[in-house]
Amino acid sequence: MAAREDERVMASERIAPGMLPRVLNSTDMTIIFLAIVLFIVQASVIQPAGPSAFVYWIGGFLLFLIPGALITAQLGLMFPQEGSLYVWTQKALGPFWGFFAGFCAWWPGVLVMVATSDLVVTIWQFIDKGALSKPWHQMIVILAVLWFSAILASMRLRITQNYANLVVIFYGAAIFVIGLAGVLWLVGGNDSATSFSGFSNWVPDSANWTFFGLVILALLGIEVPLNMGVEIVDLRSIKRYLFWGSLVVMVAYLWATFGNMVTVALGKNNSTTGVLSAVQNGFWGSHTFAVIVGLVLLWFFVSNTVVYNYSFSRLLFVSGLERRMPTALGKVNERTKVPVNAILLQTVLASIFAIVTFGPWAQSSNFPSQVYLIFQAAVTVIWCLSMVLLFADIFLVKRAFPQKFEQVRVSHPYLLFGSGIIGIASSVVGALVTFKDPWNPDIFSVSTWRVWLAIVAGVSVLAAILIYAVSEYTRRREVPSPTPTPAG
Repeated sequence: MAAREDERVMASERIAPGMLPRVLNSTDMTIIFLAIVLFIVQASVIQPAGPSAFVYWIGGFLLFLIPGALITAQLGLMFPQEGSLYVWTQKALGPFWGFFAGFCAWWPGVLVMVATSDLVVTIWQFIDKGALSKPWHQMIVILAVLWFSAILASMRLRITQNYANLVVIFYGAAIFVIGLAGVLWLVGGNDSATSFSGFSNWVPDSANWTFFGLVILALLGIEVPLNMGVEIVDLRSIKRYLFWGSLVVMVAYLWATFGNMVTVALGKNNSTTGVLSAVQNGFWGSHTFAVIVGLVLLWFFVSNTVVYNYSFSRLLFVSGLERRMPTALGKVNERTKVPVNAILLQTVLASIFAIVTFGPWAQSSNFPSQVYLIFQAAVTVIWCLSMVLLFADIFLVKRAFPQKFEQVRVSHPYLLFGSGIIGIASSVVGALVTFKDPWNPDIFSVSTWRVWLAIVAGVSVLAAILIYAVSEYTRRREVPSPTPTPAG
């Protein structure tokens, strides 16, 4: 039993606090949470569900976001270390599952960095019609956003975080305007673009459960701010960011979905820029006003890539300290005190993906979209897999660390365990329904979608297992052989 407990003691617990400064307060943590979780374009993505979109949202809040916040608060207070899910799962299940959970939480971050950069392209095309028409033009913009994020993420965290805080304030104002557009549209005597009458319109259709997967995708990232656990000034920030961040996310998604749904007819809705069309329609057809809001959203997604880059780099940093990845990743820059090597590796990987997807050879009009959608769906599946482990951790850490569990308990154990069960079920359903139907049936058949999604998710899982196996082999070779005792 002692050997089993020793397996769960991590080198990063001892080393990381001496390498990274404590600079993050409650506001900072809330801003990081909002930057990671609140993708307001999802209000356009879910519009085809009609009024039942609100049921999907509320279901996601009750079955995933709130349970996730409760579990994250408990685990974060028990183990406020760098690496969040990596640490928690190693404490619960041991080193293999800790690394596996950490990898499944980290790899989606690299892919989402490309997604946020691509959103910059899409919003740019709304602002300037006909711009960036060729895939390689888009590739240049995506690469510029990725490397801008690397530069800012490599600065001192306090400087970078101040910048992120400012951007998210403007982002919040833009979200308010999107919902306000719906109010102005109705006050102006216009009919709602979506019919809210009829009970059947509010009932989720079993044929459209893919929308639940999209809602789960929109709510992933609850635990990400705690990737920087040792950089928090006051542990009370953990519960504060989870409460206020979750509240703002719930209100913002409902508010923006209302604005989009009321003002934009389904046939004219774009899954990315629908929220900007909502602003244009609601503010008396003013394209100029929509462009202003679009510029704010463009600025946000450029800056959001920065937040993804520095917050997910901490998982690589911990992997380096634990010698599961190259030890160079476990080092910080002497001047800025941030893991620059980890940031650079993430940016290089995201850049390779962008070049392969949007390079000059991507002449097929569907190829970039096909690759992009498959990998973003894989993000949902892989991230949901990591969330299954997060929700399962609550049962195991209670058994392994009963005293510590009680010392920081955030709620009644029955509520925490119930949240764990509900969260596991929601995460599994969120992953499975992603396989159900292609996100764009015009460029994917159902069978092609499922096969490629399974391949990408499966290769990602196998990569995690292979990296762990290599690290184990390397570590064992490094253990010196005991010196033989001379025969007496």
